[in-house]
Amino acid sequence: MTRERVAALGLDIGRKRVGVAGCDGLGLLATGLMTLYRKSFAQDLATLGQVVAERQVDILVVGLPLLADGSLGIQAKETRNYAKRLGKALDLPIAYVDERCTSVAAEALIRESGRSPSDNKGLIDRKAAAIILQQWLDDRCTSPKV
Repeated sequence: MTRERVAALGLDIGRKRVGVAGCDGLGLLATGLMTLYRKSFAQDLATLGQVVAERQVDILVVGLPLLADGSLGIQAKETRNYAKRLGKALDLPIAYVDERCTSVAAEALIRESGRSPSDNKGLIDRKAAAIILQQWLDDRCTSPKV
């Protein structure tokens, strides 16, 4: 049995930066690719459009910063609106992943490597994007196929 090709891009969308992660073609392992420092939507789109084209991406996996009770707060609504604009402009579907703990997990990984999280905010964003994408990939593998 052969596995289908997976070409997903993980995004950790913030007000100043977007962490970007990609996965291997089998959809087993997510890795941070870059941190996009947000300027204008048009510039963000041009940069992400290049990554999408190079990697032949067919889905955007976006971390949604839900509130503790699971509802959408202001940041989650902003993230969702930005993601919808990206999806529409890039003609790609969007999958959302609860990202409530990803930045904390990313900071812990950076501390473990002996670096300071406060000096490596772009790295935190990339690692958070990889965690978001990995969670989605893992969920795909464990979800029953209908």
